[in-house]
Amino acid sequence: MAFVFKIIEKENINLVIPLVQKLNGNKISFEVLEQRFSEMVNQNYECAVILDEEKLIGACGLWFCTRHYSGKSVEPDHVFIEDDYRGQGLGKKFFKWIYSYALSKGCEAVELNTYVSNSASHKFYFNEDFKILGFHFLKKL
Repeated sequence: MAFVFKIIEKENINLVIPLVQKLNGNKISFEVLEQRFSEMVNQNYECAVILDEEKLIGACGLWFCTRHYSGKSVEPDHVFIEDDYRGQGLGKKFFKWIYSYALSKGCEAVELNTYVSNSASHKFYFNEDFKILGFHFLKKL
């Protein structure tokens, strides 16, 4: 199979919303995500996707920033690959592409958050040599 990894154009960002809804168990409406993504694409955010031919099968948001403790970094966010494509090494290839892309943008580090309940992702990230640095806290206002 010839998969394509690329950055999706800002004007096509809504194409990833159904994948993000699956990742979040359809807890956030399309309309809310549409509004949020319209704001995100105007910040330090890009979205990488995986295509199988023309079919969108995976997505990963990329937040770029500079932090005092890690330098210029990228934070992969809402990483999702369709169920039928999992367990085939595609995630590893996707992250290899992401690392290369981040290096081309001058990044020194990759850091991310993952849901506590997503143990499959924990195993994947440990296998990618990520280390647990701290806890992510959230308080809704």
